[in-house]
Order: sequence, then structure tokens, then C-alpha cells
Amino acid sequence: MAHKQPGVISRVFTFLGKIINVFQTLIGVVFIGFFILIIGGMFADDLQPMPDRGALYLAPTGILVDQKSYIYPLDQLLSGSHALDSETLVRDIIEALDRAGTDQRITHLVLDTDYLEGAGIAKLEEISAALMRFKQTDKPIIAVADNFNQAQYFLAAHADKILLNPLGAVMITGFGAYGNYYKDALDKLKVKIHVFRAGLYKNAVEPFSRNDMSAQAREETLDMVGRLWQYYSSRIEQLRSLDKGSINDLANNLHLKIQAVDGDSSLLAQQEGLVDQVAGRSAMRAYLNQQIPGDIDGEFNSVDMNMYLAHIRREEMLLAQADNRVAVVMAKGIIMDGDQPEGSVGGDTLAQILTELSKDAEIKAVVLRVDSPGGSAFASDIIRDAIGKIAEKEIPVVVSMGSYAASGGYWIAAEADQILAMSTTITGSIGVYSMIPTVEDSLAALGIYSDGVGSTDIAGIMQLDRPMSKQAEIILQTSVENIYSRFVNLVAAGRNTTATEIDKIAQGRVWTGEQALELGLVDQLGGLNKAIGVAANLAEISDYSIVYPSRILSPYEQLVQEISNNISASLSWLGASHWLPSGIGLKAQSILSPLKYLGNFNDPRSLYLHCDRCPM
Repeated sequence: MAHKQPGVISRVFTFLGKIINVFQTLIGVVFIGFFILIIGGMFADDLQPMPDRGALYLAPTGILVDQKSYIYPLDQLLSGSHALDSETLVRDIIEALDRAGTDQRITHLVLDTDYLEGAGIAKLEEISAALMRFKQTDKPIIAVADNFNQAQYFLAAHADKILLNPLGAVMITGFGAYGNYYKDALDKLKVKIHVFRAGLYKNAVEPFSRNDMSAQAREETLDMVGRLWQYYSSRIEQLRSLDKGSINDLANNLHLKIQAVDGDSSLLAQQEGLVDQVAGRSAMRAYLNQQIPGDIDGEFNSVDMNMYLAHIRREEMLLAQADNRVAVVMAKGIIMDGDQPEGSVGGDTLAQILTELSKDAEIKAVVLRVDSPGGSAFASDIIRDAIGKIAEKEIPVVVSMGSYAASGGYWIAAEADQILAMSTTITGSIGVYSMIPTVEDSLAALGIYSDGVGSTDIAGIMQLDRPMSKQAEIILQTSVENIYSRFVNLVAAGRNTTATEIDKIAQGRVWTGEQALELGLVDQLGGLNKAIGVAANLAEISDYSIVYPSRILSPYEQLVQEISNNISASLSWLGASHWLPSGIGLKAQSILSPLKYLGNFNDPRSLYLHCDRCPM
């Protein structure tokens, strides 16, 4: 008897079933591999011992930051180590350099900047101080790269030997501050922008109310950019023993100089004294093998920063911890109302952290690290109030300014016992503004109108589909002026001077840290480590540990963070490291980049202490 052939539908379902079985198998393999990585990460430290003698391999990735931005759990799981590598903590670099300088196991520093995307000049200055401390130990620093942008080269300039790829370049072009202006575009869309501000130099609203930079903004920005460029160029000239003015000459005449060498950018870099040797990757590795102690195969020994810090911190855990603690609290990003994740400063979030510290008997001093252009006036005052509660308990509060501590960033710093900044920190911007758009003309062009009645003359005061009334304008401008007066007075009280004297240097103008020191807005120049030392001295303690309190994570967030960290460690254990990587370049800035921050402005009264010259 002949076998009956299955029908078409039956064969289709059989085929689909086989496909599903294949997918189930693949999913199982993926999950098995996933958990192998997790388990591998848990034991990664034990599988990578420190070399007896070798180099510290320092290869910062992404953007240099004081606090890593929060990554949503699902994004963190899907992107794995790539999300974690998008930012590098400045304090990790400084700690690694300072410990390596006195560590007999570390004989050299290999500085690889190709994965560094960008950094604020103040953060580069802070790392520069740590590199100079390392140089004083007479341990050689070797910098290697495919290409150098300005931030990368600033760090590489500290090296005793700089090697550049034959197809590479050193791109030093100077500092600029350019933006887009939207007045004509908004006029075409019939959007009216109502601006209220206090402070002649409070220019954050200019892109929406003008088509170009105002004279005041141009004067202020040109002065700031010039000062920062002077610091950068003179520091490079000093580190590389170049003639004064040579870096400025290179930038201004780059088109002529590159023509003179027929477009050979690596040759130009060598001729200008910016690099010591042009070498391909194989030649670079051969050079490092010659200079640094190696294994039996002749390959130089090295340990990367993360693994080195893991060893150092594990060794320290074996030592008894001091009872006294100095808490370092991070205020990084735009200041916003309510609870916010890392990457933004939440008024309620930071206030809660500070309140908990005030209740901890082991906390003897607090260092507030401010790296913020400001933001919500309301949230800034919530934080200032929480700092005041710590001061009431006679716990010293010291502010350490990062790249920016301006406007709202200065509001929360003003009443500290001591304020420290880097010479290139951008601070000040003591001013206030409010900006309200109305779209009544836009809607009218579409045939949409607003009409109705109210019980008072101001019942529809904040309806954006109606023209702004004179009453509303008076209310908003008066509110702005009131906040500005409060700002000036709290700064005057915090700096032990008069409101009249502060008003002279306020007006929304920004200053470098060096200028702020001269004006009395800061007390000392120095980085985070110096601020910690100042706080300990004020607390009269010499034996202490440092803690970094942060927002309390949910159990789910803690689990995801642990899994991601283990995956990152596993990839390192499996040999997935970057060695002489190709440069990934700076991200292109979008024309609409100023608009992306509008969603971060959530002050309940639309009153902002924000520095427009402090891009974040």
C-alpha cells in the first residue's frame, strides 16, 4: 500500500516547526554563552595577575567625565561593554597615574589616545597635573596613536616619546564658539519668543531672539576663548620645548604648511616638533617591545587601567578602613527639578543624598564636585538648602569645580566653606532668564483661533495659543529680577562681600577659574584631590577614607549593572582589548543641537540659571 503524501498545509507547518526548533536552539546557545560571560566575569580578576614588571596601558575611551551617565537597564544589557566604554572617569585616570608612579611593578606608561573622543579643557588640565607627578618619578611615558585631535594631543604632549602612524595627523585648529540662530526660522513659523532676563551678559536666549551674536556675547566669548587657547597653546609649547607662538602659527598657517609637505600630515607633525617618530603599528609594537620589560616571547608586559585599579582596590580592601570619611558628591549635568538619573542633576535626588550624609556620624566633611552649566532655579535652591543643613551641623563643605560650575552651578556652590576651581574652569554666569514661546500666529495661519472668557484678567496667562498679555510680561520680568537679586545676595553672603560688588562682576558674565580667583569668586586653584585635602584639613582629620555616595539603585538596576560589569570583565578576560585602535573621531555636531536641551528645562516657574557658554 502506498504511503499517503502529507498535504501542502501540513508540509508548511512542518517546515515552520523546524524553523522554530532552529530558533529555539540558537536562543539557547545565546543564553548559554551569555551566562558563560557572566560567570567568566566573576572570576576575571583571578585569571589576570599583575605583571611583576611592565607598563601601565592607559587608553581612555569616549568622553572624560566626573560621573558616568545613567544607562537604562535594557540599553545596558543590549549594548554590553560599548555603553560602559562611552565615558571614562577622570578620577580613575588620576588614581591610576598616582598609584603607578610609586608602584615598583610599573616601569613605563603607554598612553594610547585613539579611543578618546573629547574632554573639557579643565579635565585635561587636571589630568595634566597627574601626568606631571608621574613624570617626576623618571618613569618613561610613551604615547602612540593613529591620529591626534586637540584633546588627545594635549595628553600625548606629556610623553617622553610620541609615535604617530604614517597616515596620521595632529589636528590642532584652535578653539571656537559657534552656534546657530533661529529668529528668522521662528518668524517664518510665526512663533513669538518672549524673553525675560536679568544680566547684561545673560545670552542663553539669543539663539531664539536674534540671527547673530550680540556685541556683549561676542566680547565675553572672545575673551574666554582667547584665554583658554592661550593656556592650551602655551602648555603644548612648554611640554614640547617649542618656540613661543609656534602652535598659534601652526594653526593659522596650516593650509600653507601642509602644502609645503605635499599633504603629508605625519611628516608635518614631525617637522613641527609635535611627534618624535612616524611609525606603523608593527613598528610601534616593536619599539614598545624594546623599551618595556617583556615575557619569554619578547612581548612587552602591560596592564590596562581598569585591571590595574581592580588590583589596587582589592589590595586596599585588605587594609582596615578609617572610621572618618570624606564624602565626594557629584553634581554633573544640567540641574533639573525632581528626581533625575546620573547625567543630570536632580534637585530632589541630590538633596536626598546630602540629607542622608548629614545624618551619618562617620561623615566628617563633604566635597561637592560641580560640573554643571546650571538649569532650574528652583532645583538649584533645593540643593543649596540641603547644603545649608550640612553646614548647620558644622560639617565642612568644599566645592570642587570641574569643566563648568556656572549659573545654577555657582548658585549651589556659593555658600561653601571653600571653593576650588581649575584655571580653565568656566564659572560665574550669575544671571537669570525666562523664555516663553507663544504660537497664536502660527495657529491663525492654519485657521485656528483661541477665544473664551475668564474670571480674571490673567485667567489664561500661560496659554501658549494666546498672545502674551502685558500683565504676564510684568509678572515674568519681575520674577526674573527677584531671582537675580536673590542670586547676587546669596553670593555676596557666601563670599563675605556686598551685593553691589557682586553685581559688578555678575550680570550673567562667565569667567575662567583664573579670573574667578582674582575676582574672589573662588578661593584656590586645584583639582578634586586638592579639594578633598582642604576638606579634611577643615574637619581636622588626617586618617580618613573617601566615599562616593550616589542615588540608590533599584534591585533590578543593581542586577543589570552587575551583569554588564561582568560582561565587560569577561571580554577583557577573553582577550577582547583594544590595542592601537583606529581613531573614531569626534561626533559631528547637529545644527539643531541647542534645541535638544529644551526638554531638560522643567523649572516649575520657567526660571533658569543656565550658562549658554557651557555646552554639555
